[in-house]
Amino acid sequence: MPRRPTLRLVSLTACVFLIAGVPLIAGLVPQAAAQRIVPALFVDDRVITQFEIEQRALFLELFNTPGDLEEEAIERLIDERLQLAEARRRGIRLTDEQIDVGMEEFAGRVNLSSEEFIEAIGQAGLSPAAFRDFVEAGLAWREVLRQRFAGRVDITDPEVDRAMSLTAQRGGVRVLLSEIILPDVPEARELAAELARITSFDAFEAAAREFSAAESADRGGRIDWVPLANVPEAVRPMLLQMRPGQVTPPIPSQEAIILLQLRALDVAESLPPASIAVDYAVALVPGAGTPAAEAEVARILGRADSCADFAAAMRNAPEEAYRRVESALSEVPADIALQLARLDEREVSTNLRQGDNVVLVMLCSRTPGGEQRPSRSEMRERLLDDRLGELADGFLAELRAAATIRRP
Repeated sequence: MPRRPTLRLVSLTACVFLIAGVPLIAGLVPQAAAQRIVPALFVDDRVITQFEIEQRALFLELFNTPGDLEEEAIERLIDERLQLAEARRRGIRLTDEQIDVGMEEFAGRVNLSSEEFIEAIGQAGLSPAAFRDFVEAGLAWREVLRQRFAGRVDITDPEVDRAMSLTAQRGGVRVLLSEIILPDVPEARELAAELARITSFDAFEAAAREFSAAESADRGGRIDWVPLANVPEAVRPMLLQMRPGQVTPPIPSQEAIILLQLRALDVAESLPPASIAVDYAVALVPGAGTPAAEAEVARILGRADSCADFAAAMRNAPEEAYRRVESALSEVPADIALQLARLDEREVSTNLRQGDNVVLVMLCSRTPGGEQRPSRSEMRERLLDDRLGELADGFLAELRAAATIRRP
């Protein structure tokens, strides 16, 4: 893929710009081009344009990033300017081929080729250059971290062994979440839109206690750590783009609306989210909240040591009250998938409600899908990247503290 036209500010006083190496006097720049080079921010001697901010905000919107998208775009562009500057200072220069491979890898996270991804974002108004810049900054920063922390990070063979196992494959990236589950009715949709703007843990916890129909409401909506690979596929990109305290947009699922607040994200040694197949059972117990329903749930849980036992406990129930499902995790309804995410095999969730029914969900098995597992060398590289990521935040904070960031 050809390199994008470069934009370099040469002289603010003379207002002479170089676009793709061709000098243009500011007064002669076409209006559309002029709008693209209006400085919005300076990071040391490097420019962030208003057009770049708009493009990055659009990129974040496409991935359902919550919060103030313009402010988030500015923060990320500042980070990237500092990352690229540090890469240049260290003599790091990426080739076109390296950037192309990085773009292909990123697009593959949403099961698209680089060309398909560029076409998709283009239809939404996002330029290929914006995507390329984003990937280039990430790759350059990774090389910076490898140089700076070389010798301080060692990946052992036992660590690779653990990461290659199914347990590690499920558990590499973990998320700590809180949830609010609302019935899918018009008044709840309006409430969900308001709750999605929450940014504090205390406010979300209070809202969960007041409004959530899930069993976790008594805990302020808090859920234990779950592997990202177990979370519904459509939700993963949102969580990876979020900062602690932010809330997802409302997620519709069957008869419910789900909101998730990210409390923390943990990267350990493992694969990124893989294709997962699940085998699970669902039972409906009518009369939620009544003594009879509580007694029936207790009876089922007392007998359900396996999925076979679970089915036997539901033998006399109506046909529509029990089902066993084998499916790709990506095809499981979001509310059920979120329950499965926190379960180990043969565990049961009693967290959901559908109408006046208590919904019992048992995980029978969780196995890798058709995705090819990486080689040991590829796994070692991934573990190294994850470990370096743990050191990156502090270094980036140092670069920010030393930088001069100002508006024109």
